[in-house]
Amino acid sequence: MNMTALERITAAVGGRRGRWLTLALWLISVATLSTLLPGANERKDDTLSNLGADQPSMQAARLIQQQFSTDDGVPALLTWFRADGLTDADLQGIQALSKQLGANPVPHQQSAVPLDRMPLDAMKKQVSADGTTFVQPVLFEKKADSDGLKEGLNELEQRVDRIFGDQHPFETALTDSTALAARVTGPVGIAVDASGLFGNADVSLLIATVALVLVFLLLIYRSPVLALIPLVAVGFAYGAITPLLGWMADMGWISFDSQALSIMTVLLFGAGTDYCLFLIARFRKELNEEAGIFGALKLAFGGSAGAIAMSGLTVVFSLLVLLFGEYGTVRRFAVPFSLAILIMMIASLTLVPALLAIIGRASFYPFVPRTREMEISRATAKGKPLPAPRVRATASDRLGDFVLKKPKRITILATLILVIGAIFATQIKYTFDTLSSFPADMGSREGFALIGDHFNAGELAPVQVLVQSEGRSIGVKEALTALPYVKNVADARQGSQDSGILSYEVELAVNPYSNEAIDRLPGLRAAAEQALEESEIDGAAGKVWIGGQTAEQYDTRQTTSDDAKLIIPFILILIALLLLVYLRSIVAMLFLIATVVLSYCSALGLGWIVLHYFFGADAIQGLIPLYSFVFIVALGEDYNIFMVSSIWTKSRVMPLRQAIKEGVSQTSSVITSAGLILAGTFAVLATLPIQVLVQFGTITALGVLLDTFIVRPFLVPALIVLCGRYSFWPAQATDVGQERAQSANRE
Repeated sequence: MNMTALERITAAVGGRRGRWLTLALWLISVATLSTLLPGANERKDDTLSNLGADQPSMQAARLIQQQFSTDDGVPALLTWFRADGLTDADLQGIQALSKQLGANPVPHQQSAVPLDRMPLDAMKKQVSADGTTFVQPVLFEKKADSDGLKEGLNELEQRVDRIFGDQHPFETALTDSTALAARVTGPVGIAVDASGLFGNADVSLLIATVALVLVFLLLIYRSPVLALIPLVAVGFAYGAITPLLGWMADMGWISFDSQALSIMTVLLFGAGTDYCLFLIARFRKELNEEAGIFGALKLAFGGSAGAIAMSGLTVVFSLLVLLFGEYGTVRRFAVPFSLAILIMMIASLTLVPALLAIIGRASFYPFVPRTREMEISRATAKGKPLPAPRVRATASDRLGDFVLKKPKRITILATLILVIGAIFATQIKYTFDTLSSFPADMGSREGFALIGDHFNAGELAPVQVLVQSEGRSIGVKEALTALPYVKNVADARQGSQDSGILSYEVELAVNPYSNEAIDRLPGLRAAAEQALEESEIDGAAGKVWIGGQTAEQYDTRQTTSDDAKLIIPFILILIALLLLVYLRSIVAMLFLIATVVLSYCSALGLGWIVLHYFFGADAIQGLIPLYSFVFIVALGEDYNIFMVSSIWTKSRVMPLRQAIKEGVSQTSSVITSAGLILAGTFAVLATLPIQVLVQFGTITALGVLLDTFIVRPFLVPALIVLCGRYSFWPAQATDVGQERAQSANRE
């Protein structure tokens, strides 16, 4: 982009008339979008499937629906527990509740086991072997959404309180050995808890993020006006993004859930504030040299617009790569996240310059930047002594000098720190257990733990093994029962449309949500296929289907692994191409990519240390590495681009070493401020009671901090010093500065 084009853009958005027109256009656009289009929160869907129809578990689910469909509803497992043993009075209270549910169902209830018709001695036989736990199934309508299910469970809890008086079993701690406790788990309990977690997180996350960004800006810039400008810009962007997402969902083009909106909010405030700061920092610098506001803004815009646009587009294109993912959550992140960054980038290049042009130097009150002449004039008018020129070296200046003096030592030490962190990444354990994302004291998780501890966890989510027997006598049940990790296999059921299709309900001897259970599925399949082969059924490998929760988690692990193998290289190639276009340097592209990937690996390792040893996590969610990679790599390159572009620009008019010193010095403070804010916004996720967001926020925040305090200020500029003019190869961008220096020496 040439200077004439930049001047036209600056005049359009930050000129005397253009600033007001830009603000008016944003106001009208946001108001119109918010009025005419539905909000994103109105169109989010937390029931979306993550697996495609071609996945084996989904094929099995369709076959189960076709051949073994029943009118049974979705189960809520009301789990009763008394540490010193359930009493007859407890069981009689459960019977009274059963009678009420039969006579007067709670909202959306389909049926309940008639325990009131069962003799007390028969009920006692269904109590756990240690006499402490009893499970009461209540079935709800399949068509009920999470709000409807929650309504039914709330009514159920009220009835329990009325029957058991002042005991309040749902509020009783499981460690209380003298009181009766109750928890709801199973599909209904898990669905309601999951919806509640993300539903409650939206508002609290927004408030916490805004508060944190505001505090950081006030501490860094000590100006209440300046602290509000980025927040106003982000607010306008948010006001445009949410109705656009709602409209796109209404049109059926995209879908998203609460998790996507939560992370999008953090991304918008963190990355959006960064883009604003890049321009604001340059504007403040120019105000120290330029008396006119519009002239200073034109120079600031010309010096930062390219880096802001390049940084934003790098993130936008990287996030759009997620569209190639097969896993639903990964693919659904692409449009909301990339749209948020795109609109925020546009706001940074239009609305923020307009606001700065309107407010002018007062943006920085009470520490208003002025030219030397303005300071002298001001002092004279007030009858005060002339202010002394500021010649003292700043910390940023000293940082630039240090990098020039010790590049080898810095490179070795910084690389060593990152490599040590990366080594710990090899120790990470992963899980695909949905319940492990819930707080340990959440009802559905506590209820599941009770069933697992006092019965068999495999009862909660049995594996469905389906085979095409072709009407022959086969030994599938015997083959499955013989497996050491199988607790029980129910008798076969015949398909309603094809009697040759048989279904076996397999109860595993291990937690069906665990990695151990997932690892056993190939063995189940192999045993069933072997039984078919021994019965001389041709094509046995294509006549076995495995369904159920464990099978879905197996497909989740396979799908996310395949997505990572596709998306990670694709993003790296895309960023490499963008860097080549912008910097025109293969060497710079290579070490910029290498450093940010190394910082990502180090963040994973350090994140595992924090999560495992300080937060007590036994494993992290299997999707975390892919999520964190996208954000750490894409956002990490933002800072590299901003700093390196400054060095590249300066190298055209001065020797490279001087360009490095000044580039590091001038970008150091703003990138440090931006990095702290971005890391802080992701760290806000760690305050939520949702483990997947805690883990994602912790690792991503660490990655941003590594980029901010090790990669950008030390490692990258040290590498440029070591590579010298070869940093620009094959371009010749530094030759101008070097030739001028050589010419001056000859003269």
